[in-house]
Amino acid sequence: MEPQNGKISFVEKSAYGFGDLASNLFYQTFTMFLLYFYTDVFGISAAAAGTMFLIVRMLDTFYDPLVGVLADRTNSKYGKFRPWIIYTVVPFGFVGFLTFYTPDIATSAKLVYAYVTYTAMMFIYSTINVPYGALMAVITPNSLERTSLSAFRSIFAFSGGIIVQAFTLKLVNYFGLLKASVEGIPNEQFGFSAAMGIYSFLAVLMFLTTFFLCKERVKPIQEENNSVKADLKDLFTNLPWLLLTLVGIMTCLYVAVRNGSIIYYFKYYVSNTGSASLFGFPIGPEALVSTFMVVGTAFSILGTVLLKPIAALIGKRNVYITSMALGSLLSIVYYFLGKDQITLMFVFQALCNFAVGPAMAMMWSMYADTADYSELKNGRRATGLIYSSANFAQKFGWSIGGAIAGYLLAYFGFVANVTASPETERGVRILFSLMPAIWSSIAVIALFFYKLDEKKVYEINLRLAELKAKKQD
Repeated sequence: MEPQNGKISFVEKSAYGFGDLASNLFYQTFTMFLLYFYTDVFGISAAAAGTMFLIVRMLDTFYDPLVGVLADRTNSKYGKFRPWIIYTVVPFGFVGFLTFYTPDIATSAKLVYAYVTYTAMMFIYSTINVPYGALMAVITPNSLERTSLSAFRSIFAFSGGIIVQAFTLKLVNYFGLLKASVEGIPNEQFGFSAAMGIYSFLAVLMFLTTFFLCKERVKPIQEENNSVKADLKDLFTNLPWLLLTLVGIMTCLYVAVRNGSIIYYFKYYVSNTGSASLFGFPIGPEALVSTFMVVGTAFSILGTVLLKPIAALIGKRNVYITSMALGSLLSIVYYFLGKDQITLMFVFQALCNFAVGPAMAMMWSMYADTADYSELKNGRRATGLIYSSANFAQKFGWSIGGAIAGYLLAYFGFVANVTASPETERGVRILFSLMPAIWSSIAVIALFFYKLDEKKVYEINLRLAELKAKKQD
């Protein structure tokens, strides 16, 4: 009756990870470059972009549970969640490309185009990612294997981040120079569309790998469809889920605000010095931003690699608390760094991301535990709906984070492609340092009330295994 079986092969774990690598070719590009693309390249104001982020992402946030409900009620030869990947992967890639395409239209029409393409992108992103996230909970019932699977997912996600961070500006510059109207000045509009076209093609191939090499194995105690009302009642009486969703929102706010402001921090604060050096070596603006991002992601991967043994030693919740607490403290440091302290910026970037990296990976594994808790408590399983809340948290964090970034930049007098005033510099510093620390601190407080520790999860899995064995008899 031992529930801790369900070992998963390295190949299948890697195949599952490719799905998040594909998603992060988009997510990281959105988080780190989309606001910049809209303000400095596409040609709309920071306040308009912030409002659009808020409206579109809030609408999309409430679309996620609908996808979860529908996925839970899907029955096909491919399972419940895999068919959603195969049927939506091509639209996912195509709309991603259109989001970073700049049509030759009037400025007033550009805002309409941005709303249409960004709305379509957020909805199709949910349509493929909610079932993808839920797939992890039905690949294996083993809690530690889920932690390992979650670590694979996060390592691949961070790898997608490294690709975006290391190559996006280089690709924009390379393809932009091919279409430059003035020699030496890249056409960033064409550069961004070309770069996103490459990412879109790769994302389609990677999601197809996930579809063909991953399998659904975990079956619910009962197969019959529950009413949506019953599923929602189960969800909102699931205290661990409620707490984890709050933590997820705060974590995503931390990531969205911090990552989205990196390019502004370096372009409008650090680069105001006119030159920069790293460990005594001169470094250009483009390489400075890309290297800073890559260093952070590399250390996030390193922290995530240590996730499974650390979680086995001190527990998932304690890993999460430690990660976000350190992230809060290290983020605050940036407010006090001078614009010429480049080396220290990189050192604290490495430390900060090493600390926070495991938290993002841990969240996905913990959602699977809340699904098991709900099934034991209510006799019904709504994996898709529960995992839609993870996307809900992510999108809600995006919506609030993107809006905060746009509005705060406008409040401090930001003007695109103009040398920043001291007041704008201060706003950029606040955005990059103090604002992320606020959200991560709230996450730490909420986690102290989360009670699904390793012992409790093991007992839940054992009881579920007994109930399923009785049903088979």
